[in-house]
Amino acid sequence: MSICIRAAKVIDKESPYHLKTVDIFIEKGLISAIGADLKVKAKKEIRYPDLCVSMGWTDLMADYCEPGYEHKETLKNGLKVAAKGGFTTVFLAPNTQPSISSKSIIQYLLTQSANQIVEALPMGSISANIEGKNLAEMLDMRSAGAVAFSDGWKPLQNPALMLKALEYVKAFDGIIAQIPMDMLLAEGGLMHEGPLSTQMGMPGIPSLAESLFLHRDIELLNYTNSRLHVNGIASADALNLVLQAKERKLNITYALSPYHLTLNDHALKSYDAVFKVLPPIRAEEDRSALMNALIKGQVDGICSLHRPQDWDAKSKEFEYAAYGMNLQEMVFPIIYQSMSKTQKSLEALIHSLANKPNNIFNLGKAGLQLNATANLTLFSTSLNTLITNYI
Repeated sequence: MSICIRAAKVIDKESPYHLKTVDIFIEKGLISAIGADLKVKAKKEIRYPDLCVSMGWTDLMADYCEPGYEHKETLKNGLKVAAKGGFTTVFLAPNTQPSISSKSIIQYLLTQSANQIVEALPMGSISANIEGKNLAEMLDMRSAGAVAFSDGWKPLQNPALMLKALEYVKAFDGIIAQIPMDMLLAEGGLMHEGPLSTQMGMPGIPSLAESLFLHRDIELLNYTNSRLHVNGIASADALNLVLQAKERKLNITYALSPYHLTLNDHALKSYDAVFKVLPPIRAEEDRSALMNALIKGQVDGICSLHRPQDWDAKSKEFEYAAYGMNLQEMVFPIIYQSMSKTQKSLEALIHSLANKPNNIFNLGKAGLQLNATANLTLFSTSLNTLITNYI
């Protein structure tokens, strides 16, 4: 099938067509021609107001709950939602049942997602069965297609095991990914610890739980000279630690979530369990620091931290409700509507969604060039979108 994308503005700082308005002609999945007012005939033409195009976006952590928790979401449905959100690649959280801790589970997920429009890349677990006791068979999982290694929603607490993991992945240039959270310091907490949590009478999770844990991992990274990626930084203190580690030339990258970029702890005034997430939504000064880092082009990626829950898990008292938010389809509009509407801001956001993850994780996307696979995302900064059910 041939497709022609008409009058699309290219947002790709690594492309020679950056900020140019072009037509893109696609045949058999490959970009056959790029230019203004192409004289080509296509079976399908795409034209929208304020249409933009970039390299395909990557979500650096989402949870589709399969296998084991299909009552929350399935892989097939999750990838449909990802496509609607503009993502062409999604890193899968390993917290399934059984967990993504073996070569066979990696192969199962790759087989199940093989013919989908969005590429699913499983993250293998760091520890066997995500128990935090022994290393998983990371080399086997890497050979089967694991893109990185993480214990996902249960960040590895054991420093000795973390040290071994960082050392182990050096043999094949692997990447360890962590959510920065000391679970002992966070234990019993329901929201960000601050004046508002005191007023609301809810136990808080201090920013220290994030920064102290991250400081540990950074020093282990420095000791091992390995590779570390951090998903879901929520506090300004943790952000500063990562930026300082980058200044020390450590091999560290990080991704931010849409709700940490756009919300502060006042969202929880309604006691709405939708906003019960981990790491927690923090204070306005934290949100502002994260957004400023994104606009400055300092952010390496975006992770939706998409974590769907069944109705019963969320429709109960705040204290007992499950952590997690279902928002992958809305990542771009949520962030874009909350940032300054400048060309610089848009470029920085798209660079973090597309080019940077591609380079960091060696995903092999060629971008906008002739004869490259058409791994592209189309979006508009002015159209409205109706969110519907894709199950």
